Amino acid sequence: MKKNMGMADRIIRLVVAALIAVLYFTETISGTLGIIFLAAGAIFVLTSIFSFCPLYALFGFKTCPATKTK
Repeated sequence: MKKNMGMADRIIRLVVAALIAVLYFTETISGTLGIIFLAAGAIFVLTSIFSFCPLYALFGFKTCPATKTK
């Protein structure tokens, strides 16, 4: 897997995941919708950790800076 996510994208996803977790555990969002949001937050965390988003790869989109090749 080649990295396709930049640092700003990773930070935004982690912040959104943290916000979803806070909303879920304070019971602001609950039920089925809460579980769906919690799963999306978990996916955001995983994609941020690995710097790879499968949807970006599918559509050929990259937010990481270009790497230099020698």
